[in-house]
Amino acid sequence: MASLTLPPAPPNPRQDAIDLHKAFKGFGCDSTTVSNILAHRDSMQRGYIQQEYKTMYSEELSRRISSELSGNHKKAMSLWILDPAGRDATVLKEALSAESLDLKAATDIICSRTPSQLQIMKQTYYAKFGTYLEHDISQQASGDHQKILLAYVGIPRYEGPEVDPTIVTHDAKDLYKAGEKKLGTDEKTFIRIFTERSWAHMAAVASAYHHML
Repeated sequence: MASLTLPPAPPNPRQDAIDLHKAFKGFGCDSTTVSNILAHRDSMQRGYIQQEYKTMYSEELSRRISSELSGNHKKAMSLWILDPAGRDATVLKEALSAESLDLKAATDIICSRTPSQLQIMKQTYYAKFGTYLEHDISQQASGDHQKILLAYVGIPRYEGPEVDPTIVTHDAKDLYKAGEKKLGTDEKTFIRIFTERSWAHMAAVASAYHHML
C-alpha cells in the first residue's frame, strides 16, 4: 500500500533573515550559508526575507550582501534577490552603459519578454535609474538594431494563442518577398512583422514560411 508523503514545510522568512544575519557576522562571511538560503527560495520567498531582514536589523539585505560578498558571487546574489522585473532592469542598465556595453545581452532580455513583462520592466527601469529605457537604447544602439529594440519595447502586442490564418499567410509571403526573393533584405518589413505580432502568430508564420521554401 502506497504511503502519503507530506510536502516539506515552507521556509520561514524570519528564520532565514536571522540565519543570514548570523552568516554576515564575525570575521569574514559564511558565503556558503548565504548561497544555500537564497538559492533555494523563489522570488516571493526572497521578497519576504528582505522585508523581515529590514524590519529586524534596520538594514537593506541588498546593501549587506554588497558589502559582505565580492566578485561574481556578489553579482549573482545581488541579482538573485531582485524580483524578475528588477533583475531585468538592472542587467539592462549595465548592458546599455557605455563602460560595459553589451547589446547582445540587452537584445536577449528585450526580445524574450512578453509585452506585459516589458511594460513592468520599463516602469521599474525608470523608478530605479531615473531614465527611460527607450532613451538608453537610442543612445547606445544604432541603425536597424536600434529600430527593432525600440519597436519591441514600444509597441503593444497581443499575447494570446489565437492566430488569423489569413494574416499568417500574408506575413509569410511578405517576409519571403523581403528576403529570399529580393536582392538584399527589406529590413523594414522584417522589423514591422517581428515587432507587431504575437509569439503564437510568429510561430505560425515560421511554419508557413518553411513550406514556401
